[in-house]
Amino acid sequence: MFEVRQKPEMVERALLVRFYFDAREATEAESLLIELGELVKTLGIEVVESVLPKCREMHKKFLCGTGKAAEMVELARAHQCDVIVIDNGLAPSQQREWERLADLCVIDREEVILDIFAKRAHTKEARLQVELARMQYALPRLARMWGHLDREGGGAGGSGAGGGGSAARGMGEKQIEVDRRLANMSIDRCKRELEAVRKQRKTQRKEREKQETPHAAIVGYTNAGKSSLLNILSGADVMAKDMLFATLDTTTRRIDLPDGQPLLITDTVGFVRNLPHRLVEAFKATLEEAVLADFLIHVLDATSPEIERFHDTTLEVLEELGAADKPTITVLNKIDLVTDPFELTVLDRKFPGALHLSSITGVGLEELLKNCAVVLADRVKCNDYRIPQQRADLVGLLHREAKVLSTEYEGDDILVRAVVPPTIAGRLREFANTTD
Repeated sequence: MFEVRQKPEMVERALLVRFYFDAREATEAESLLIELGELVKTLGIEVVESVLPKCREMHKKFLCGTGKAAEMVELARAHQCDVIVIDNGLAPSQQREWERLADLCVIDREEVILDIFAKRAHTKEARLQVELARMQYALPRLARMWGHLDREGGGAGGSGAGGGGSAARGMGEKQIEVDRRLANMSIDRCKRELEAVRKQRKTQRKEREKQETPHAAIVGYTNAGKSSLLNILSGADVMAKDMLFATLDTTTRRIDLPDGQPLLITDTVGFVRNLPHRLVEAFKATLEEAVLADFLIHVLDATSPEIERFHDTTLEVLEELGAADKPTITVLNKIDLVTDPFELTVLDRKFPGALHLSSITGVGLEELLKNCAVVLADRVKCNDYRIPQQRADLVGLLHREAKVLSTEYEGDDILVRAVVPPTIAGRLREFANTTD
């Protein structure tokens, strides 16, 4: 059975490399290299050194020149590294050339993110999406999985048994074809299973839409504190750690706003720069929550020196998903860690109207909930009803489909105040209490 390429189990030490080709790219390249370090640490790998070489031009074989590649390999050997991680995307042929030169495991940013996703995904849909993305990534790299057959054949040919070498290479070529066929079969299976899961999600979403409960999606750069915010809003126990991509699976919780109306809030996967396109495609179903939400809560890490860049990255991904025009509440999270008044002033100038919030201390939480209610002000209304006791079925309907704020009894009538969605408002219109 086809399996994606497995790296050594005991990989512990890594050299990180980011090549740049224009002096104007230096700052951005340095920032991306720092982020790569955080991604690699998320996999439990020790980063022994990060280097930022400047190259005059791109080369087909190694991306950089042969001399620069040899220099990186020597540096990795000097540090006794198990793996070289190159932040730039590598073509399959370039990856093969690097591993042939270094005799080490060489991976790029995409493979790092794929490995993180594979470890973090828990739901069936997320696991299928990761499996599909990993197989699509591995498919053009299958040739080097069977390189040992070519090496064996070459040895035999060198000793004079040319026929033996050709036979061995032929076996290798046949095995590659078998592996590719199995890989394509697995990819097709994954796509079929994903389609089934998505149909199930669509059915669940339709049921949710029937209730017309408003829906908000928490979006933002990875590690901005989205899961922590959902936890404090809803009392959920979503995994929230100080690491990139701490959680990948969407979690939806229902909360009540100050005016009594219900709200569904979904925590979405965090965005990151240079997210592999195949992962954007693979996680479209997960990120659909942002597309289908009534409004977005955009969480920014107020302590990040690159808050503007992260803000722009999130907007770019939302634009790609077709969700950029959604009503949005911008939140400056971790505000309790910003103690300099000047920094606060700068943040307010950069993000006018953004709410100050701490998902740890709860500062600003009440203001966020009020803002959510304002966004949804035209969705539902608070109504008073006088319902005869013999129509207790309507009281039951209110408890099931609406948010009941109070219930009192007066003679043979039940007085109910409730936030009522439009779907059932018509059935209760004749019992509207107009005696207040």
